[in-house]
Amino acid sequence: MGCNHDCSSCSSKCGEPESLIVPQNELSSVKKVIGIVSGKGGVGKSLVTSMLAVLSQRKGEKTAILDADITGPSIPKAFGVKSKAEAMDEKHILPVSTKTGIKLMSINLLLEDEKSPVIWRGPVLAGVVKQFWQDVVWGDVDYMYVDMPPGTGDVPLTVFQSLPLDGIIIVTSPQELVSLIVEKAVNMANMMNIPIIGIVENLSYFECPTCKEKIKVFGDSKIEEIAEKYNIKNVAKIPIKPDLASQVDKGLVELFEGDFLNELSDKF
Repeated sequence: MGCNHDCSSCSSKCGEPESLIVPQNELSSVKKVIGIVSGKGGVGKSLVTSMLAVLSQRKGEKTAILDADITGPSIPKAFGVKSKAEAMDEKHILPVSTKTGIKLMSINLLLEDEKSPVIWRGPVLAGVVKQFWQDVVWGDVDYMYVDMPPGTGDVPLTVFQSLPLDGIIIVTSPQELVSLIVEKAVNMANMMNIPIIGIVENLSYFECPTCKEKIKVFGDSKIEEIAEKYNIKNVAKIPIKPDLASQVDKGLVELFEGDFLNELSDKF
């Protein structure tokens, strides 16, 4: 009553935004939450999520992955996980552990047939992500990696608003068009006040096994320019490696070798 909509001269607290962070259950304690995002699909976001989780686990950190890409889940396949998640009681779900002990939750761990399409609208997808955070018994976790769907739609927005993200990592590839889309993801993160930990360029180059020359299959990299423009300190590049792709396809990502993400992982 009588409000002039000028919050700068008002002593009332009604204009302060209410937190939308969803609380965890009493059986979970996640210390750090890192989101893995991309402006478009097919750039290797799930690969980067998996590799970072494996590196954390190798360091002795208790690690988990929340697969928020509900319509295109691929995390269970990368780790060769075929068992289903089970209910602990009427309110809680138990995650599935990989061979090395990384805790996973993905919609494919709940579907009877993992090949069944998930044909749901945005609000339902967003609700499932909240349930994965709130209803799953994660236990003690040092680092949780959230594999988000591409773009800036309902689910990424839900993760940004509902989960206590400590920062995000943006995944891209060298094409000029992708660089433009990456800037949209950067701007969304800035608008939501989410720190950007670093940028990972996948498919960056192919190293000739004979002469070791680095061949830029998809053109010159633009990742340094974007990082400098937005003052992003950490940059990593993953080359085209057929053996790495084969390991992921076989569910053996935990066996990967390479130091492409070591420096970025150490920054956490």
